[in-house]
Amino acid sequence: MATAHNLPISVSEYLHTSYQPDCDYVDGVIEERNLGELDHSDVQESLLAWFRAHSKEWGYRAVPEIRIQTSSTRFRVADVCLISMSAPREQIIQTPPLVVIEILSPDDRVNRYRQRLEDYRQMGVKNIWVVDPASRKGFDCSTGSWIELNYFAVAGTPVVLDLAAIFADFDGK
Repeated sequence: MATAHNLPISVSEYLHTSYQPDCDYVDGVIEERNLGELDHSDVQESLLAWFRAHSKEWGYRAVPEIRIQTSSTRFRVADVCLISMSAPREQIIQTPPLVVIEILSPDDRVNRYRQRLEDYRQMGVKNIWVVDPASRKGFDCSTGSWIELNYFAVAGTPVVLDLAAIFADFDGK
Protein backbone atom coordinates (compact mmCIF):
# COMPACT_ATOMS: atom_id res chain seq x y z
CA MET A 1 0.00 0.00 0.00
CA ALA A 2 1.25 3.49 -0.82
CA THR A 3 1.98 5.79 2.05
CA ALA A 4 1.60 9.54 2.15
CA HIS A 5 4.82 11.44 1.62
CA ASN A 6 5.34 14.45 3.84
CA LEU A 7 8.32 15.80 1.92
CA PRO A 8 7.44 17.75 -1.22
CA ILE A 9 8.09 16.09 -4.56
CA SER A 10 7.94 17.56 -8.04
CA VAL A 11 5.05 17.16 -10.48
CA SER A 12 7.43 15.23 -12.73
CA GLU A 13 8.32 12.77 -9.98
CA TYR A 14 4.62 12.25 -9.21
CA LEU A 15 3.79 11.66 -12.86
CA HIS A 16 6.62 9.17 -13.26
CA THR A 17 5.88 7.16 -10.12
CA SER A 18 3.33 4.37 -9.78
CA TYR A 19 1.26 4.22 -6.63
CA GLN A 20 -0.91 1.26 -5.69
CA PRO A 21 -3.60 2.42 -5.39
CA ASP A 22 -3.02 5.68 -7.22
CA CYS A 23 -2.71 8.81 -5.05
CA ASP A 24 -3.63 12.45 -5.36
CA TYR A 25 -0.91 15.09 -5.69
CA VAL A 26 -1.59 18.38 -3.91
CA ASP A 27 1.01 21.14 -4.03
CA GLY A 28 3.97 18.77 -3.85
CA VAL A 29 2.46 16.34 -1.35
CA ILE A 30 1.21 12.83 -2.14
CA GLU A 31 -2.19 12.14 -0.55
CA GLU A 32 -3.63 8.65 -0.20
CA ARG A 33 -7.22 8.03 -1.19
CA ASN A 34 -9.58 5.92 0.93
CA LEU A 35 -10.79 2.92 -1.02
CA GLY A 36 -10.37 -0.80 -1.19
CA GLU A 37 -13.50 -1.86 0.63
CA LEU A 38 -16.13 -4.05 -1.00
CA ASP A 39 -18.99 -1.52 -0.80
CA HIS A 40 -16.86 1.17 -2.48
CA SER A 41 -15.87 -1.26 -5.21
CA ASP A 42 -19.41 -2.56 -5.78
CA VAL A 43 -20.85 0.95 -6.11
CA GLN A 44 -18.05 1.96 -8.46
CA GLU A 45 -18.68 -1.12 -10.61
CA SER A 46 -22.43 -0.42 -10.69
CA LEU A 47 -21.87 3.21 -11.68
CA LEU A 48 -19.54 2.18 -14.48
CA ALA A 49 -22.04 -0.40 -15.74
CA TRP A 50 -24.84 2.21 -15.67
CA PHE A 51 -22.93 4.77 -17.67
CA ARG A 52 -21.35 2.26 -20.05
CA ALA A 53 -24.81 0.89 -20.89
CA HIS A 54 -25.71 4.38 -22.13
CA SER A 55 -22.35 5.55 -23.49
CA LYS A 56 -23.12 5.39 -27.23
CA GLU A 57 -26.61 6.79 -26.78
CA TRP A 58 -25.36 9.71 -24.66
CA GLY A 59 -21.97 10.30 -26.33
CA TYR A 60 -19.98 10.08 -23.10
CA ARG A 61 -17.64 7.44 -21.72
CA ALA A 62 -17.25 6.46 -18.09
CA VAL A 63 -13.69 6.25 -16.82
CA PRO A 64 -12.65 4.90 -13.40
CA GLU A 65 -9.76 6.13 -11.27
CA ILE A 66 -8.14 8.47 -13.74
CA ARG A 67 -5.79 11.32 -12.92
CA ILE A 68 -7.31 14.73 -13.45
CA GLN A 69 -5.03 17.76 -13.45
CA THR A 70 -7.14 20.36 -11.68
CA SER A 71 -4.36 22.98 -11.63
CA SER A 72 -0.63 23.16 -12.34
CA THR A 73 0.17 21.73 -8.89
CA ARG A 74 -2.85 19.53 -8.18
CA PHE A 75 -3.87 16.15 -9.54
CA ARG A 76 -6.93 14.32 -8.27
CA VAL A 77 -7.84 10.70 -8.99
CA ALA A 78 -11.60 10.55 -9.47
CA ASP A 79 -13.51 7.37 -8.64
CA VAL A 80 -15.59 7.79 -11.83
CA CYS A 81 -15.80 10.55 -14.39
CA LEU A 82 -17.74 11.06 -17.60
CA ILE A 83 -15.83 12.37 -20.57
CA SER A 84 -17.35 13.47 -23.85
CA MET A 85 -16.43 11.17 -26.71
CA SER A 86 -15.64 14.33 -28.67
CA ALA A 87 -13.22 15.64 -26.00
CA PRO A 88 -9.48 15.43 -26.68
CA ARG A 89 -7.98 12.04 -25.80
CA GLU A 90 -5.84 12.88 -22.78
CA GLN A 91 -3.81 10.35 -20.78
CA ILE A 92 -4.15 12.69 -17.83
CA ILE A 93 -7.41 14.60 -18.00
CA GLN A 94 -6.94 18.35 -18.40
CA THR A 95 -10.26 19.16 -20.10
CA PRO A 96 -13.02 19.39 -17.47
CA PRO A 97 -15.07 16.18 -17.50
CA LEU A 98 -18.85 16.43 -17.81
CA VAL A 99 -19.26 14.72 -14.43
CA VAL A 100 -16.97 13.69 -11.59
CA ILE A 101 -18.32 11.15 -9.10
CA GLU A 102 -16.64 10.41 -5.80
CA ILE A 103 -17.64 7.42 -3.69
CA LEU A 104 -17.27 7.82 0.05
CA SER A 105 -15.43 5.24 2.12
CA PRO A 106 -16.06 4.81 5.85
CA ASP A 107 -12.89 6.74 6.78
CA ASP A 108 -13.62 9.74 4.54
CA ARG A 109 -14.22 13.09 6.20
CA VAL A 110 -16.25 16.00 4.81
CA ASN A 111 -13.45 18.48 5.56
CA ARG A 112 -11.02 16.54 3.41
CA TYR A 113 -13.59 16.35 0.62
CA ARG A 114 -14.29 20.08 0.62
CA GLN A 115 -10.88 20.89 -0.90
CA ARG A 116 -11.04 17.97 -3.33
CA LEU A 117 -14.44 19.06 -4.64
CA GLU A 118 -13.35 22.70 -4.75
CA ASP A 119 -10.40 21.67 -6.93
CA TYR A 120 -12.85 20.14 -9.42
CA ARG A 121 -15.03 23.27 -9.38
CA GLN A 122 -12.06 25.57 -9.94
CA MET A 123 -11.01 23.42 -12.88
CA GLY A 124 -14.43 24.00 -14.42
CA VAL A 125 -16.22 20.71 -13.69
CA LYS A 126 -19.92 21.62 -13.64
CA ASN A 127 -21.34 18.36 -12.23
CA ILE A 128 -19.80 16.93 -9.07
CA TRP A 129 -21.62 14.12 -7.36
CA VAL A 130 -20.80 12.17 -4.20
CA VAL A 131 -22.27 8.75 -3.42
CA ASP A 132 -22.22 7.27 0.07
CA PRO A 133 -22.65 3.47 0.00
CA ALA A 134 -23.17 3.25 3.77
CA SER A 135 -26.14 5.61 3.91
CA ARG A 136 -27.22 4.93 0.31
CA LYS A 137 -27.41 8.63 -0.30
CA GLY A 138 -26.19 10.81 -3.10
CA PHE A 139 -25.18 14.45 -2.98
CA ASP A 140 -24.88 17.07 -5.68
CA CYS A 141 -21.82 19.08 -4.65
CA SER A 142 -21.57 21.11 -7.85
CA THR A 143 -22.22 24.44 -6.12
CA GLY A 144 -20.28 23.80 -2.93
CA SER A 145 -23.32 22.66 -0.95
CA TRP A 146 -24.09 19.01 -0.29
CA ILE A 147 -27.59 18.70 -1.76
CA GLU A 148 -29.08 15.26 -1.18
CA LEU A 149 -30.53 13.72 -4.33
CA ASN A 150 -31.52 10.25 -5.46
CA TYR A 151 -31.76 11.19 -9.14
CA PHE A 152 -29.13 13.24 -10.95
CA ALA A 153 -29.44 14.88 -14.36
CA VAL A 154 -27.01 16.94 -16.41
CA ALA A 155 -28.78 19.96 -17.90
CA GLY A 156 -28.80 20.06 -21.68
CA THR A 157 -27.80 16.40 -22.04
CA PRO A 158 -29.55 13.04 -21.78
CA VAL A 159 -27.18 12.03 -18.94
CA VAL A 160 -28.96 10.88 -15.79
CA LEU A 161 -28.12 8.76 -12.77
CA ASP A 162 -30.79 6.93 -10.80
CA LEU A 163 -29.29 5.89 -7.46
CA ALA A 164 -32.23 3.55 -6.75
CA ALA A 165 -31.17 1.54 -9.82
CA ILE A 166 -27.53 1.63 -8.72
CA PHE A 167 -28.34 0.36 -5.24
CA ALA A 168 -30.71 -2.28 -6.65
CA ASP A 169 -27.75 -3.56 -8.69
CA PHE A 170 -25.54 -3.23 -5.62
CA ASP A 171 -27.99 -5.35 -3.57
CA GLY A 172 -27.93 -8.09 -6.18
CA LYS A 173 -24.23 -8.75 -5.65
